[in-house]
Amino acid sequence: MVDYIYVGVGSWYGAPEGVPTHGLYRMPAGGDAWQPLTRDLPEKAEVRSIVIQKGAPENVIVGTQDGPYRSRDGGESWRKLALPGDNTLVWSILPHPSDPDTLFVGTQGTDIFRSRDGGGSWQKLPVPVPDGMVDMSFPCRVVRMAIDPGNPDEMYAGLEVGGVVRSLDGGDSWEGCNASLLEFTKQERLRSKIVSDTETEGMMDSHALTISPAHPGTVFLANRMGLFRSDDKGVSWQELGIGRYSPLTYARDVIVSPHDPNTMLAALSVAAISDAGSLYQSRDLGLSWQRFDQDVSIDSTLMVVAPSGSRAERVYCAARRGQVFGTEDGGKSWTETRLPDGAQGVYALAAA
Repeated sequence: MVDYIYVGVGSWYGAPEGVPTHGLYRMPAGGDAWQPLTRDLPEKAEVRSIVIQKGAPENVIVGTQDGPYRSRDGGESWRKLALPGDNTLVWSILPHPSDPDTLFVGTQGTDIFRSRDGGGSWQKLPVPVPDGMVDMSFPCRVVRMAIDPGNPDEMYAGLEVGGVVRSLDGGDSWEGCNASLLEFTKQERLRSKIVSDTETEGMMDSHALTISPAHPGTVFLANRMGLFRSDDKGVSWQELGIGRYSPLTYARDVIVSPHDPNTMLAALSVAAISDAGSLYQSRDLGLSWQRFDQDVSIDSTLMVVAPSGSRAERVYCAARRGQVFGTEDGGKSWTETRLPDGAQGVYALAAA
């Protein structure tokens, strides 16, 4: 079985006129050419989330504007996993770490759906609108979810632009985790408004969440204003101070390595639409950070990082305007590829 890298593209505010802003692409790990995947997928599929099943790299799920789709043959063919209702633009997908039949899907608004039968049927979960949600020119969306590996009934969701919500009972009930995040906006340097009329916008602009099996109950958050950590399941938050290590602090992604619970990776940039990005690594669970990408030039916002689930030395990251960078030797050397036809709007990336 070939190990593949998958990239998903979707429309984005500020995209140049005429460039493709949709598509799902596949490339063999270490390769140099991308193959568009279209069979059985929606026309002009906008793909904002990709998940490769742990231990079964031929099983892939992607989120589109027409709901989630599953492939059991490495992307050769796809089958729709129909969500109920009309809200089917999928932004995030989360498999349960110990139950392969349980899936969570996050869409626009605060909608999260759960399936206990591998996507055959779905239940909409009672996720409230949390205090602090900002009224933007676009709908709120569930951009990332995370389950605590040490307590799999405890899960968290990042909302753009609505902060963080959590469930401590497997998704049956939910509550907001924003009180402490909003306190940060008393500091002038952590105030930001671009689209709305409120300076709490930046702290509510969540992008990614991750949890290490080494520290149950500790949640890491990437948002517009940087990287943050909660040691008490989202009740209170502390700033990691990424600005001490990186001149770029707009945090689009943060993830714990699947091979080392103390190693983290973070995608850092200037802003949502920018001409520079960088990939940083921490080997002490966020206490200190070092530049990880070497001898590359990232010319737009770095959107996502994807460590391989099978090989610790394999890490890929992708920038908004279609650059994809990969290392097969743990960061010693990197290769760059660009998506075909000038495709832009990278949101999702996964590495087998």
